[in-house]
Amino acid sequence: MARHLITSALPYINGIKHLGNMVGSMLPADVYSRYLRQRGHDVLYICATDEHGTPAELAAKAAGQSVDAFCAEQHDAQKAIYDGFGLAFDHFGRSSSPENVELTQHFARKLHENGFIEERAIRQVYSNADERFLPDRYIVGTCPHCGYDKARGDQCENCTRVLDPTDLIDARSAISGSSDLEVRETKHLFLLQSKLQGEVEKFIDETGEEWPTLASSIARKWLTEGLHDRAITRDLDWGVPVPADVWPDLAAEGKVFYVWFDAPIEYIGSTKEWADVDPENRDWKSWWYEADDVRYTEFMAKDNVPFHSVMFPATQLGTREPWKKVDFLKAFNWLNYYGGKFSTSQRRGIFTDAALELLPADYWRYFLIANAPESDDTSFTWELFSSSVNKDLADTLGNFVNRVLSFSRKRFGDEVPAGAEAGEAEAKLGEDIARLLAEYEGHMEALQFRKAAASLRALWSTGNSYLEEKAPWLEIKTDKDAAALTLRTAMNLIHLYSVISEPFIPSSAKAMRGAFALDGDTALWITPDEARSLSAVPAGTPFTVPPVLFAKITEDDLTSYKDRFGGEE
Repeated sequence: MARHLITSALPYINGIKHLGNMVGSMLPADVYSRYLRQRGHDVLYICATDEHGTPAELAAKAAGQSVDAFCAEQHDAQKAIYDGFGLAFDHFGRSSSPENVELTQHFARKLHENGFIEERAIRQVYSNADERFLPDRYIVGTCPHCGYDKARGDQCENCTRVLDPTDLIDARSAISGSSDLEVRETKHLFLLQSKLQGEVEKFIDETGEEWPTLASSIARKWLTEGLHDRAITRDLDWGVPVPADVWPDLAAEGKVFYVWFDAPIEYIGSTKEWADVDPENRDWKSWWYEADDVRYTEFMAKDNVPFHSVMFPATQLGTREPWKKVDFLKAFNWLNYYGGKFSTSQRRGIFTDAALELLPADYWRYFLIANAPESDDTSFTWELFSSSVNKDLADTLGNFVNRVLSFSRKRFGDEVPAGAEAGEAEAKLGEDIARLLAEYEGHMEALQFRKAAASLRALWSTGNSYLEEKAPWLEIKTDKDAAALTLRTAMNLIHLYSVISEPFIPSSAKAMRGAFALDGDTALWITPDEARSLSAVPAGTPFTVPPVLFAKITEDDLTSYKDRFGGEE
């Protein structure tokens, strides 16, 4: 079995994330991790809160807290929500951890030794009103490329172009709003990406062909435009300090590393945090250093792709050490809200904490993955959400489970009935199930989540078609053994569904599997060949009828949701 290292983009610390953030990184990574674990692979799923940079300082200031206290509180708040969504991280760390500080400084030292970091005097924006140099994200203005009037000094979130603060039109301080800015000279460290362009191109040529078009096209666009040397330090009070043994003057000035330099290194740092909990049994280096037997998959939204596909590999390559680089980069487009962006200030859209207050996590998990923005941006609407929940989860899966188990208990008692031997209908069902399950596996292996969801839905529908064709409520009037066979077969379908649905809806899958008193039953994968026989649950197995798995969303529910969160503009 292969070793799989999986990371998802680090959620930023300055507030609870919306559903678009969830479906663009952490949730699909969890679905894939769960699937691989079921297949028996050795999986390490790593994530963390991204805690450095300008927004953390601004959010802490707005909250009236010190930045370290703010980050600690927000880390716990975010972790509680991700636990609520059933995200099964092996470790969910913090980029402010001592492990990440140590590793970030190590990377910087190695890059410096190899001639890829250079100290340069630059002219930087200074705010007279704030009496300080302004890091790029402390400056907002109009993007010179697309005209977006809330672009930050490092990147325009509208067109995703990387910017320098001096590129902005009508620039102003994000702290005070003052436009009383001037440019002064200061010193910073630069990562000499231009020297590493050829090596990064070779890496993308060898690896990027396997990536989805969205990810590879963004990486190649950056390479075509040419890699520019990039400042990797900032004037901030919070961050990984520049090591004083290498750059004493900059350290004395309080320079810290740029968040996009240390954040990707936190994937390694978080793994070391995981290992430091149990150092005798966990070896973080085996996953990251000379880890030729590891397949590394990253999940992120499209705006994060440039940093992970180009800048982080350049950083790794420049150390001249054998750090594990990404094998497959799964990128996602945006999930919008009724065609517009999620907005906290305008109270538009659903954020993850509110989502869990409304409905169980499996409702959201299934909908988001079934509608993942893989090839294009997609829109969340309450109408689409309720239709998906009601038709797929409540009617197709939940109703199947309830009516099969309830009817069997009513007519045959609390054990799986024996009945007749399997016949032609069961043989055909087995072939259909095996074919659809193979399709489902293929889509999961290819990380095509919408297609995988469609195959899973088809598997559920196949059970309903079988049940309607056999009609045990009619069979039992003339042939009790035939009805028992139908119900026994349907119960085996329920058990199969509990296993193969686990990556998408783990809590509901556990409830389905728990309906049967099978000794040593696990969620280990059932292959198409094994599924064909539909015999995992033998006659005589005690069972119970679980509570209703999925409640339908009513018109009144829809109205209240749209009143609270907004609907069409």
